[in-house]
Amino acid sequence: MTDRPTPDHPLRLGTRASPLAMAQATQAVAALVTAHGLDPAALEIVPVTATGDRIQDRALAEVGGKALWTRELDAMLDAGVIDAAVHSLKDVETIRDARFALAAMLPRADARDRLVVREGVAARTIAELPPGARLGTSSPRRAAQVRALRPDLETPLLRGNVATRLAKLAAGDYEATLLAAAGLERLGMHDVGIVQPVEALLPAASQGAIGLECRAGDARVAALLAPVDDAPTRRAVAAERAFLAALGGDCSSPVAAHARFLADGTLRLDGAIYSEDGGDHVAGDAPIARDGDAAALAQRLLAAAPGTVRRLFAA
Repeated sequence: MTDRPTPDHPLRLGTRASPLAMAQATQAVAALVTAHGLDPAALEIVPVTATGDRIQDRALAEVGGKALWTRELDAMLDAGVIDAAVHSLKDVETIRDARFALAAMLPRADARDRLVVREGVAARTIAELPPGARLGTSSPRRAAQVRALRPDLETPLLRGNVATRLAKLAAGDYEATLLAAAGLERLGMHDVGIVQPVEALLPAASQGAIGLECRAGDARVAALLAPVDDAPTRRAVAAERAFLAALGGDCSSPVAAHARFLADGTLRLDGAIYSEDGGDHVAGDAPIARDGDAAALAQRLLAAAPGTVRRLFAA
């Protein structure tokens, strides 16, 4: 294969086969085409159905965690079936296999959540939902945050792609759900749901960020991906992921983290950890100027947390 991808020797980008994942892979292709002036035919999207997309009736923590989103793509990348993998970084394990390298992150989209309610429910915020309403979610973070705001609400399991979740909502199985604003935007669903401020619902770490991984020793592919790497996104997401790593949490641990640049250029990380029912939580923030700052915030929150929160984290 030549150094520059061509239609005869395309750069193969692996992705999950869900509509949202395909939209994200298409966005990655467009970025690479622009960065290198490539013929679009010089990039090939290779979809695969992930285990996490096949299992819809159980929480991720019960069936293998976030690895269910990456397992098939990891195998394809390791075997050379694809040259790079496109990931929604929110769904990627905090500690990755050393065989792979996160070579690029596209500019981050809106990291916030949107509240989506079924027809007939007049609510623009969690506070406005009817007493005892069912807000379906598969996210321990969202469930804990919702219960922290409204202990009377139910948070039954709701899994599936965006279309599946919206269909279950429309069928009356739930009064509301929370979906990532970035995902809805990428699917062209610009008018679906109401954005919730981060002050009310701090996002998940890496939410809204798309990452491109390649084999750790593949300098050629890493060089091809490097021009689409967005430095501010990388700094913010790296801080959020370092916070998660220091907590030692897993996909069943209710944790939120969001890093953003202030007007003076300072990167500030907000973090929060919760008990399963949201009844207890600890939140804090810290400027991120050097390696270790995010981990220090995690340790500070753990030290202040009650046992109901601390037991959910392995650090």
